[in-house]
Amino acid sequence: MKQWIQSWNLMRLLRLAMAIAIIYQGIDLQQWLFVGIGVVLALMPLFNIGCCGTNGCSVPRNQSKNNRETTFTEIK
Repeated sequence: MKQWIQSWNLMRLLRLAMAIAIIYQGIDLQQWLFVGIGVVLALMPLFNIGCCGTNGCSVPRNQSKNNRETTFTEIK
């Protein structure tokens, strides 16, 4: 539990605060779609997940097994 709390940063707290504000506004205005969206957005910082997941937006490295040497011919 202690490690989970120590891993929080400012951005994660800000995302949680914004999600709680969306939930509150949805309940206040009786707009249940906003409540649902707020719950989903509140779960993301609580479980430390993002839209893409861990390294979901990164480009995978192509590590081919063929380490062929490329030869070039200079054309003048």
